[in-house]
Amino acid sequence: MALMKYAPQALKNLFMKPATKKYPLEKPVYPDGSRGHVTISIDECISCGMCARACPNGALKVDRNAGTWTIDRFDCIACGYCVLKCPKKCLFMEKGYQTPGPEKKEETFTKSPEVLAAEEEKRKEAARKAAEAKAAMAAKAAGESKPAEEKKD
Repeated sequence: MALMKYAPQALKNLFMKPATKKYPLEKPVYPDGSRGHVTISIDECISCGMCARACPNGALKVDRNAGTWTIDRFDCIACGYCVLKCPKKCLFMEKGYQTPGPEKKEETFTKSPEVLAAEEEKRKEAARKAAEAKAAMAAKAAGESKPAEEKKD
């Protein structure tokens, strides 16, 4: 008798499409607003460290001198604060998930040598301009102090 209770549902299920997907053949479609994981376009990054300071777990490390950006995927909670705080918008929340690995490790991204050389050239140029401005200010201050001394005489 109890079998007859479930017969309508069983017949209905025979003519319905399956609820599951054929995963390897059909890629999953992630809905809008799903977090996924953090990715970076490293050559656009200015290594300011805003993302590392915004990370509540401390999963990010930025080394400006070496031009590296490191993320510990096991510590990252995919909250997206780093993406919001990035001034250059080079961080993205990628839909989907990372492929699992056998060991816990950090993932390090390094800038290309061309970008590192260009940044070093910019730093040298900025230091040169700062030195020139400082010398000009010192000369201007020295020039202003001489007439003041002459007026006293």
